[in-house]
Amino acid sequence: MSVFDKAKDKAEQLIGEAKEKIGELTGNDKLQAEGKKDQVVGEVKEAGHDLRDKAAGVVDEVKDKLSGK
Repeated sequence: MSVFDKAKDKAEQLIGEAKEKIGELTGNDKLQAEGKKDQVVGEVKEAGHDLRDKAAGVVDEVKDKLSGK
């Protein structure tokens, strides 16, 4: 995962956390729910990027073994 992707995912999670807390403090259920959603979306994106990177690593390992490296 690129550093940029990781930073975007983390930022989305932090913004979601802030929205959720502001929603709790102000009694704004909609903002609180939106914050929770943003956190989950950021976590899912991060997990997807991690999975993609692991798969790419496995593919590289297989290529190296097949080429005799």
